[in-house]
Amino acid sequence: MIRSVRLTLLDLQVVYAGPVVSWPREMLQRTTSALEPLANASEARAMKAYMKDIAPFLGIRSNERRRALHAAWRGVRAPTSDELGETGLMLAGKLEREFSYAAYDLIARYVEVADETFLIEYMQDLLVTKPWWDTVDGLGTAGVSPLCRRFDAFDIVWQWSRSQNLWLNRAAIQHQRGWKRDTDVELILEPCDAHSTSREFFVVKAIGWALRDLARLDAPSVRRFLREHPGLGLVAVREAQRGLGTS
Repeated sequence: MIRSVRLTLLDLQVVYAGPVVSWPREMLQRTTSALEPLANASEARAMKAYMKDIAPFLGIRSNERRRALHAAWRGVRAPTSDELGETGLMLAGKLEREFSYAAYDLIARYVEVADETFLIEYMQDLLVTKPWWDTVDGLGTAGVSPLCRRFDAFDIVWQWSRSQNLWLNRAAIQHQRGWKRDTDVELILEPCDAHSTSREFFVVKAIGWALRDLARLDAPSVRRFLREHPGLGLVAVREAQRGLGTS
């Protein structure tokens, strides 16, 4: 009995030795501590200009960022789905662009814990937080594509496709990137068809990439789509033709 009490007291000392730091807060601290010392002012100016002043940068190249984050996140327990989403939003809310990149790096690392609500509860907000092609495409690869595949989430894809937000449109069009032989041809062509008359560059480009990828798997469907959509933007047509080997 005495030994049991002593163990309990030790446990209490551990629990109350200091404030409990939540997983999102810990990961935010680890990420900030890993990235801020790597800031490079000259690189930051060039990156900001290249990305059309969408946000300030620390000036950290991709490989350097990933190495730093890999080390900073080593040994951390896996999060819950909500912890992952909350942390992603906290990172994306920081000023410098590299923290938005860290958000999709983190999601890629722990995507297996994301549940079926993650796309609508967290990913949608992430896609429209200081959006530009860099974060939307990064989030697409890290989370949208694998989670749409896992949860058969076409209802959400179609909701994004019908949105007035062009970045949600782009995410919807590209929701099957990387699926290769598991690509659902009909479901990938539906959002392409819905936006076939668009003249918004980032939407038209997304259609082109979707058609280019699909051409390697189902060239007849892509040729038929091009015939049935003679008004398709030239950027999309060129990308599709590259996939068909006719450019």
